[in-house]
Amino acid sequence: MASDQANNHVPGTTHPPRAVALIGPFGTGKTTLFEALMAAAGTPLRRPGEVRTRQTTTETRLAHATYLGDSWSILDCPGSVEFAFEARAALAVTDLAVVVAEPVPARAAALAPLFRLLEDEDIPFLVFLNRIDTLAVPLGECLAALQAQARRPLVLRQIPIREGETITGYVDLASERAYRYRPGAPSELIQIPSAAAADERQAHETLLEALADHDDALLEKVLDGVAPTQAEIYQSLQKDVAAGAIAGVLLGAAERNHGIQRLWKALRHDTPKPAETAARLAIDPAGPPLLQVFKTSYAGHAGKLSLVRVWRGTIHDGATLDAGRIGGVLRFPGNEPQKVAEAGEGDLVALGRLDQVATGATLGSAGETLPFPEPPAPVYALAIATADRKDDVKLSGALQKLLEEDPSLRLAHEADTGETVLAGQGEVHLNAALERLSRAYGLKLVTAKPQIHFKETIRKSVHQHARLKRQTGGHGQFADVKLEIAPRAPGEGFLFVDRIVGGAVPRQYIPAVAEAAEESTKKGPFGYPVVDVAVTLVDGTFHSVDSSDMAFKTATRIGMTEALAKADPVLLEPIDKVTVSAPNTYTANVQRVLSGRRGRILGYHDKSAWPGWDETEALVPEAELHDLIIELRSQTMGLGTFTKSFDHLSEAHTRLAERLAREAAAGH
Repeated sequence: MASDQANNHVPGTTHPPRAVALIGPFGTGKTTLFEALMAAAGTPLRRPGEVRTRQTTTETRLAHATYLGDSWSILDCPGSVEFAFEARAALAVTDLAVVVAEPVPARAAALAPLFRLLEDEDIPFLVFLNRIDTLAVPLGECLAALQAQARRPLVLRQIPIREGETITGYVDLASERAYRYRPGAPSELIQIPSAAAADERQAHETLLEALADHDDALLEKVLDGVAPTQAEIYQSLQKDVAAGAIAGVLLGAAERNHGIQRLWKALRHDTPKPAETAARLAIDPAGPPLLQVFKTSYAGHAGKLSLVRVWRGTIHDGATLDAGRIGGVLRFPGNEPQKVAEAGEGDLVALGRLDQVATGATLGSAGETLPFPEPPAPVYALAIATADRKDDVKLSGALQKLLEEDPSLRLAHEADTGETVLAGQGEVHLNAALERLSRAYGLKLVTAKPQIHFKETIRKSVHQHARLKRQTGGHGQFADVKLEIAPRAPGEGFLFVDRIVGGAVPRQYIPAVAEAAEESTKKGPFGYPVVDVAVTLVDGTFHSVDSSDMAFKTATRIGMTEALAKADPVLLEPIDKVTVSAPNTYTANVQRVLSGRRGRILGYHDKSAWPGWDETEALVPEAELHDLIIELRSQTMGLGTFTKSFDHLSEAHTRLAERLAREAAAGH
């Protein structure tokens, strides 16, 4: 018996280095498939007998392999939606994606965001239906569930062979050959079982029909009842996959090494060459070397590493680019990096010491800028601080590196609250970032829910007289002001009006009054900034010796504090407009979640270009949004997400205002 490793190999065939990204929802077995592919190529990532510990992949992992004479870069991308930017960045520089899925129809909806991204960016892809040994429903039902999430036709390349309740192998529909799985060895070529013959013929015809939709010569043969050759079928498959006309679906079980060799063969045959991908991205083949940074990493003593795709030309260790001198070219044939002298067109490598280069940067050719995904808006945030204030400077440097490594993190220093707020894509995302700060930089941090940006305003006008008179020997301090404080319409802000006549307050002191009045709105009776008030200086007196800018500022502050407390102050809480995106089967759940957080539902509608998905809009208090993403994902099988933007300020409910007033009075 022959093995599937030897079939369809054209001796002497080589290609420039090609890049493939493994993507898929969390828990589908991408990392197991990654390791199985590398082991099949003779570059195992684990030592013999070593057991892999199962843990969430939080950043893209790069490894290099050679398979049947061809050079490959394989990227294992995180599956969690919280690390989706890592996958998007990897896809920007790859020739083909392998979407790893499970044979469970109920989980197919999780693939919708990935399919949409691949289709919108015209990225060729294959689907690897992993854990096929657990298939519990007809394969057609699985395929239909997957197809419901994709616009691009998904075409079966294989069908499983069953013996009782066990899947023992598969039939390859292009070659019409059958294989039996063998533990720890390539699959064994067998005759197509009679029980599978009818299904194979029907599936083979379906494959031909799908290919004929995009190939007139093949269509003519199909209509004439002439069987196309295997070479014609493979050629049509390659052309249609590269063009994004179809996506082939292959079967396997990575943990058992089933279907791995056949996947490698499909990758060799269907993955576009780097020049074809460059053409898809409208990259001019002529010109100086051209590179794109798709990931930044700080690797201990190695310092900063910029992972790049070489789109054009050759780069050498020590060469000078527009961004500086390259301090090392690294490949990753296993778990340890390997220095090489150069990298050529198609290579994915790490470059050292490009300290000023950011993720997404285009290098090597002035004026050329390649597209790169924008980081998503954050949906979860924590206020962070060092446990020991002596570490504040150290934290600042560590955060700068962390944000270089992960552009989907955001850092803000809030002027209103004085907090340092780290925001990202969810609780797991931020916990991973905090763990890295602890592990890599030895920082112990304390975290808290960020403070809400409450504001205050007033509801009635107040006239206030304030006087400062102090005599301490020598020159004293004297200032007398009469103020009128009045509310303004929402959004009109602060206004100072000078109505002094006759020199009751000398002109040189009026700017000090205006400055102090505005400063006094930074903290009102509830302890928050006061907005939308007008302060009018209507009268006052002064002393020719004891008056000064400082005296008038102090008197104004005294008057403002007393006036704001008398002017019927009201606490305002920020209200955000929130748009939640989720499959329409969960729209009712989404509305319950929003209503339970004091949200006012504005309506919902179909999400544009996302069949079966809804967008629900609501006005929700900012105070209710901290852990919204956690509940949303819980109620939507991890698929729901949201965007938000400030909409308006609204009067806070009485109990909240009373509590915050008590805390402000207590000095909290």
